[in-house]
Amino acid sequence: MAMDAAAIEKLILEGIPDARVRIEDLRGDGEHYAAYVESPAFAGKSRVQQHKMVYEAIQGIMDENLHALAIQTSVPE
Repeated sequence: MAMDAAAIEKLILEGIPDARVRIEDLRGDGEHYAAYVESPAFAGKSRVQQHKMVYEAIQGIMDENLHALAIQTSVPE
């Protein structure tokens, strides 16, 4: 089942309210996305910890609605 990019962005922002989020539909099929997430909450955390925060924010939709989500995280400069 396909998912809307706005729904993914909303879930991430609910879990990481201070984040700047950009979602890109990689194939135009609603199942393969890239998420670019920048947040001060990532400061001092490893890349794995940052990605875990994003996965926790999307509340398990990977298994149900998304086939692939590439995640790129960063801390604001």
